[in-house]
Amino acid sequence: MRALLSKAVGGPDTLELTELPDPTPGPGQVVVAVKACAINYPDVLIIEDKYQFKPPRPFAPGGEIAGVVEAVGDGVTGWKVGDRIMGTIGNGGLVEKIALDPARMFRLPEGRSFAEGASLVLTYGTTIHALLDRGHLTEGQTLLVLGAAGGVGLAAIELGKAFGARVVAAVSSEEKAEAARAAGADVTIVYARAPFDKDQSKALAEQFKAAVGPNGADVVYDPVGGDYAEPALRSIAWEGRYLVVGFPAGIPRLPLNLTLLKSCDVCGVFWGAFAARDPQANQAHVDHLFRLWEQGRISPRVTEVFPLERGGDAIAKMANRGAIGKLVVEM
Repeated sequence: MRALLSKAVGGPDTLELTELPDPTPGPGQVVVAVKACAINYPDVLIIEDKYQFKPPRPFAPGGEIAGVVEAVGDGVTGWKVGDRIMGTIGNGGLVEKIALDPARMFRLPEGRSFAEGASLVLTYGTTIHALLDRGHLTEGQTLLVLGAAGGVGLAAIELGKAFGARVVAAVSSEEKAEAARAAGADVTIVYARAPFDKDQSKALAEQFKAAVGPNGADVVYDPVGGDYAEPALRSIAWEGRYLVVGFPAGIPRLPLNLTLLKSCDVCGVFWGAFAARDPQANQAHVDHLFRLWEQGRISPRVTEVFPLERGGDAIAKMANRGAIGKLVVEM
């Protein structure tokens, strides 16, 4: 089988397309023929050794997959050859076949493509955990979403609307604003590219404040970080919740006096650890997502598809923050 491997620390250009033996299922495992693998920002970090987890090399990036069960190991129940699956695996997805623990898998509904299936659980799972468990978002509140045209950003718009919030989407271009509006955003903001000096930071804070309204944003969903974080925090409501999701623009330093003045919370969102620590709560969220998906209230937006040999190009586009929606590699 073919696999796109990280054999040395570096960017997407260091990935190597390699031939490996086909995997066989061990006890309690299944082998999945991977049909699609979604690309997410952690794939940029993991090959640079900047992610929370550093798998031993060589390894394949790619943490979200969909495919078909090809073989079933001893002791596995509930799965058979030919079953369509989707799942989150941390890394290892940019391969043609993979041996998996079935606990990482969910059934891919009939009528849904492999590309869609590979694009749902990580982004929407992160976001539903963020908005409900950490942000305590309720109907009628205002949600400010930064980086709103990326995979998690669009998920936040859709879920925010599903939960009855007024959604303000902040993006870096008019093309991205159009995507945010198509996902249901009530208001869009096009902000400048960082870095910002003091005056530019203040101007962005005023832009956020004008968009969220005089009472501020009850929840700020921030998968961007960097110089965007402080202006967004300045627009938060009294007792608002600031959700720390990711840092493609850099790790910010927040002035903690703002949290005192607004009596607000800064909340970390680590969905992977949550799912491992409380699998029952995570399963309940996934069940909720599947219902919303069936109702048409959420829908992964796959905007570009790459072949396996160009998987590095997909990761490069993610690294350059040029992606709108989901980028998917198909085998």
